[in-house]
Amino acid sequence: MTDHDTEDHLEDIPLDALPLDAWHRARGARMVPFAGYEMPIQYEGIVAEHSWTRESAGLFDVSHMGQLLLSGPDLDAAVEAVLPIDLSTLKLGQQRYSLLLDEEGGVLDDLMVSRWPEALYLVVNGATKWDDMGTLREALPDDITLNYLDDRALLALQGPKAADALARHTTGEYPLSALTFMKFGQFKLAGHEVTIARAGYTGEDGFEISLPADAAAEVADLLCAAPEVKPIGLGARDSLRLEAGLPLYGHDMSPETSPIEAGLVFGINKRRRTEGGFPGADRIVREINEGTARKWVGLTIAGRLPAREGAEVFAGEAHIGIVTSGGFSPTLGAPIAMAYVASEYAAIGTALEVEVRGKRLAATVSPTPFVPHRYYRGS
Repeated sequence: MTDHDTEDHLEDIPLDALPLDAWHRARGARMVPFAGYEMPIQYEGIVAEHSWTRESAGLFDVSHMGQLLLSGPDLDAAVEAVLPIDLSTLKLGQQRYSLLLDEEGGVLDDLMVSRWPEALYLVVNGATKWDDMGTLREALPDDITLNYLDDRALLALQGPKAADALARHTTGEYPLSALTFMKFGQFKLAGHEVTIARAGYTGEDGFEISLPADAAAEVADLLCAAPEVKPIGLGARDSLRLEAGLPLYGHDMSPETSPIEAGLVFGINKRRRTEGGFPGADRIVREINEGTARKWVGLTIAGRLPAREGAEVFAGEAHIGIVTSGGFSPTLGAPIAMAYVASEYAAIGTALEVEVRGKRLAATVSPTPFVPHRYYRGS
């Protein structure tokens, strides 16, 4: 997804504690401020945790995300007036990526929308959740109820061994293996009623588990007792999503970017591209038809020095873009980045340069994801 978060730099604002705060500290996590919370950035090291998730299964605490439940009369029509989603094609048990846009078509947040019985369940980014709730409350009719599920935790179990590790402990109307990518269901886990979606933010197969906050430690203990599961911090989550070519809100998109230049046209469902009727629709439809002055691209960078957010991108002496996310890829053993560049330089294979520490490094526009996704879509 969707997580798509930004760090909270306002030091005078007190930080909230996650439901698993003590659990993380007991396992030696290094805690840092992020999205208004103290979050575990690493336990044994970012590269080790990254590699473990790619090879086995990692447990991520993403309880800082906002879990919202919308209900009320004519719900679909009310939500379609706010989001560019086609709810007529979203069936019970399915979830979909969507976008919260301002009136100019700028991205206020990206989010996941799921069809629950008589309701829609949304997961929004932690750093923007309060603003999102304000935007939704103002835009939706008064008879639409918006519930913030602040008594829920959210855990993500990601990696090629996640399915086996989780299936040992879940029961439901159907087996966990019946879930495919972007589907969800209700299950029992350690005796607790939980919602499990087959989704995540790492590019690997995996699951997101919404559960009562007071059950989070028990479930985390149960899952991490398996030899293939370890707790993983925010650092590896970021390096994994970078390799997967997944944007991070507040970095790769913001109110100053449109979803079209960000390569997120799939977040505006087909019917809505012609019918409009959502905030910023005029700009979005125009950009779909006419193109944009810049595009978000992947970059592979020569050498070992990573290019970080804010690094300038050049074509010869012309400044043509800026890096929005970058780092060293543990899987590829090389630096990678994502950047906005002038559209005439966005073709795959275009040779560019990125300025890092006063040096120009050779860079090439590359397809994303950098590491292929391994989502489970069925046998």
